Amino acid sequence: MAPTLHNRVRELRQARNWTQEDLAARTGVSRQSINSIERDRYIPSLPLALTFARVFACPVEQIFTLEAHSQPDPEAQPADNQPEPNP
Repeated sequence: MAPTLHNRVRELRQARNWTQEDLAARTGVSRQSINSIERDRYIPSLPLALTFARVFACPVEQIFTLEAHSQPDPEAQPADNQPEPNP
């Protein structure tokens, strides 16, 4: 399963009392793009993520976080099926 990207764009925008239109003008994208990013419907490109970091004056890691999904190890054996050690 692919990792999930979460963002704080809406939170950071609202803390500055900016509208989506204001942020769109500052980042050079449409208001609809800002809306889609805030609703986790669109994952911004790396250049756009770096633009957000510049506009919000904080590291990109404070805006976007990646939630890794753990995948089961196909070679791992359940604890009750562990082979007994040889004496």
